[in-house]
Amino acid sequence: MVLNIMNSPAPIEISKQVAQAFDVIDRHLASTLTAIHLYGSALDGGLKPHSDIDLLVTIGSPPEETVRQDLSLDLLEVSAPPGKSEILRALEVTIVVHSEVRPWRYPVRRELQFGEWLRQDILAGIVESAVMDADLAILLTQARQNSLPIVGPPAMEIFDPIPKSDFFRALTDILKQWESPSDWVNDERNVLLTFARIWYSAVTGKIVPKDVAADWSLEHLPSEYQPVLLAARQAYLGNGENYLFIDTDQTTESICFMKSEIVNLLNINENIV
Repeated sequence: MVLNIMNSPAPIEISKQVAQAFDVIDRHLASTLTAIHLYGSALDGGLKPHSDIDLLVTIGSPPEETVRQDLSLDLLEVSAPPGKSEILRALEVTIVVHSEVRPWRYPVRRELQFGEWLRQDILAGIVESAVMDADLAILLTQARQNSLPIVGPPAMEIFDPIPKSDFFRALTDILKQWESPSDWVNDERNVLLTFARIWYSAVTGKIVPKDVAADWSLEHLPSEYQPVLLAARQAYLGNGENYLFIDTDQTTESICFMKSEIVNLLNINENIV
């Protein structure tokens, strides 16, 4: 399979890197490759300084273990940690087997995921196994809402709609990743912005970029918590340093308040849907 960079639908600023990622994916998965979809910040609101390039890869059957290892290693060559390269952005590549996600059921299995947070594990020969992933309900909703097929048909054609009940259930399950301050230490900015997105989605049932969700959340936060989320938003946009870890008490209080609001909303939604 050949991808012509000039004909790629990817935004021009990342078209070369998307083509490089495609070459790696195609080299290892060509015999079973069904589709590759670009989604996320590249299409929703524009790439920010530390934004990943998000790719959803759909295949027809699970790859052999050696393929999983080799693919992950080769993707490292066309990706870079956020802010560490003037040429490459961080890639986040999620791989699913089509028959595992359609027909839709909850939860569904993620075959493989690549991301810069896994770099050291991959270099050490550790590649994650296939797992049941609640986040795929969100990801596939997002892909159906706005994505570009790099190869293969549009997402609306190959993925079923995600029921609202499963969408809200996924939000609830995703929240369980963060139970105490030890779960977000050194990742405060991302967690605050993720909570802002979940909060917005719990109210509206829709998905928006992190900065848009942060703007909405700032209007609903008590004044004492607004500076922390504002700092996270500004750092995400490249307009300020990420000092959130300094005032840990205020950050923790802000995160806990947002989580409490989200949990209450999701409990209400669960009883309505």
